[in-house]
Amino acid sequence: MKHYDYLVVGAGLFGATFAYEAKKRGKEVLVIDKRDHIAGNIYTKEVDGINVHVYGAHIFHTSDKAIWEYINQFAEFNNYINSPIAVYKDELYNLPFNMNTFSKMWGIRTPQEAKDIIEKQKAEYDIDEPKNLEEQALSLAGKDVYDKLVKGYTEKQWGRDCTELPAFIIKRLPMRFTYDNNYFNDRFQGIPMGGYTQIVEKMLDGIDVVTGEDFFDLKKSGKLSDGTEVSYDRILFTGQIDEYFDSKFGPLEYRSVRFETEKLDMENYQGNAVVNYTEREVPYTRIIEHKHFEFGKQPTTIISREYSSEWKPGVEPYYPVNNEKNNALYEKYAELAAKEGNVIFGGRLGQYKYYDMDKVLMAALECVKEEF
Repeated sequence: MKHYDYLVVGAGLFGATFAYEAKKRGKEVLVIDKRDHIAGNIYTKEVDGINVHVYGAHIFHTSDKAIWEYINQFAEFNNYINSPIAVYKDELYNLPFNMNTFSKMWGIRTPQEAKDIIEKQKAEYDIDEPKNLEEQALSLAGKDVYDKLVKGYTEKQWGRDCTELPAFIIKRLPMRFTYDNNYFNDRFQGIPMGGYTQIVEKMLDGIDVVTGEDFFDLKKSGKLSDGTEVSYDRILFTGQIDEYFDSKFGPLEYRSVRFETEKLDMENYQGNAVVNYTEREVPYTRIIEHKHFEFGKQPTTIISREYSSEWKPGVEPYYPVNNEKNNALYEKYAELAAKEGNVIFGGRLGQYKYYDMDKVLMAALECVKEEF
C-alpha cells in the first residue's frame, strides 16, 4: 500500500496549483482525474502545430501582478489581446460595446452622440425596476444594442427567453465610450506560447498522477484501477460538490457547452480568434479559430463551433447557474462540506462558482495558505 498526505481529485488548474504547493512543502501527493488527460478545462492539444483549446477559448488576464508573475513561472506568455467580433445577420460589430460598435451601428463619430442615442432609447422604456433580463438590458443599453448584440446570444447561452431570465444576470453592461476593442480592462493579458497543458505538466512534475481514474470507485475500494492500494490523510475535491454528497438535496444546475471542431484546408477562416453569432437563429454562440491566439501562420486552420446546452448527468458541467434557487441549494451542500473534517472543496465545481483563471489561482493559493 502507498500512503499519501493528500489525494487531489481533479488535475485542473486549482488541483494542480494545490498539488504543486503541497509538494514544495514536502508533502506526498497523489493527483487523480477521471478524464484521460491533465489540465481540466484549460487543456490544449497540438494539432498540425496549432494549440487547440479543447474545452473552449481560455485567455489569461489579471490585474494582480503577483498572480501574473506566478503563472509566468510555468510558461512564457505572448501579447494576445482579446478583441472579439460580433456577427448579427450581415452586420459585423466590435466587442466589447465601444465607440467602434456605436459608430458602425448608428453612423456617428463622437462619444456624446452615442450617449445621446442610448439615453434616448432608454428613456422610451422608462424602466425603474427591471423584472427580467430583457428589461434590465433595455434599461442599461437601449433597444438597438439589446436587439442586435444581447438578446439572441443571451438566449442561446441560457436556453430560454430573456423575459424568463432574472434581471440580476446582467447587473451592468459595460459601455466604453472610447475606440478600444480590448475586451478586458486588466493590466496583464496573454496566451501561453505553446498552450496551457505545459503549465499543468510543470506544476505536476514529480507528483504521482493517474488519469482515467474515478474518485468514487477509489473511495469505495481503496484501490486504483490498476489494483494499487492507496491511503491518504486528506482530500482536495474539485469535482461537483452535489455529486460528492450523492445529490442528497437534489442536483445543482449547470450549463454545458458542446464543441464541433474541424480542420479546414485554408490558411485563415475568419480573421479573428473569437467571432460571436448574436442571432438566436444561428444555433452556435461563437466560432473560435485557434491559430489566431498564437498568431499562427500554418497552411491549415482549425475552428470550433460552440453550442450552449442544458446540463444533465453524464455531460460535462461548465458554468454554475448561480440564481437564487441554486445558490440556496449550494449553501446546504456547503454546510455539509464544512463538517467533512478531512476534505477540502475547491474550484469551479467544488465551490459552485464561476472563476476566471486568475481567480482560480488566487483561490488555490488562499487554500494553500489556510492549509499550511
